[in-house]
Amino acid sequence: MENRCDWCLKDDLYRDYHDQEWGVPVYDDKILFEFLILEGVQAGLSWHTVLKKRENYRKAYDDFDYKKVATYDEVKVAELLLNKGLVRNKLKIAASITNAQQFLKVQEEFGSFSNYIWGFVDHKPIINHFQSLKEVPATTAISDAISKDMKKRGFKFVGSTIVYAHMQATGMVNDHLVGCFRHKEVMCNE
Repeated sequence: MENRCDWCLKDDLYRDYHDQEWGVPVYDDKILFEFLILEGVQAGLSWHTVLKKRENYRKAYDDFDYKKVATYDEVKVAELLLNKGLVRNKLKIAASITNAQQFLKVQEEFGSFSNYIWGFVDHKPIINHFQSLKEVPATTAISDAISKDMKKRGFKFVGSTIVYAHMQATGMVNDHLVGCFRHKEVMCNE
């Protein structure tokens, strides 16, 4: 049996996410947008709750097509608020639309959201070597800087903790514990 990070041992959904996605560098804007929305949804909730609703979000949010999400109107917001498969929080739904609009502006300025966000880490993943979950930070100076810049650009639900979780999910930082089989695998794929 392979060793994994302790946080993913709850069930198959967590293990699959951990084993296949978490910490793998993502440069595709659509996937980066998906995680931006999902991390914002997670605020105040568990990641497990969000993962269980992920497919519902894909359907409700036009497969995370940020160009479409940027045009959502009050009728669409009302529809989303009635969708029992989502976290029905009006502020989070409004933030997802605002974030799609800001996402497009960042793409225009930087050529892609990927160029923008990865620029904060010189376009290379940060490889940490933590032995236990207690060592893994909730925020860093880099997540603080990204959060500050994103807020200045008008993004919502992008506090430093949410940004750091986004960095972990999209492989900007490798926080797999050194005893986890994925730590080395993810490093080899970088």
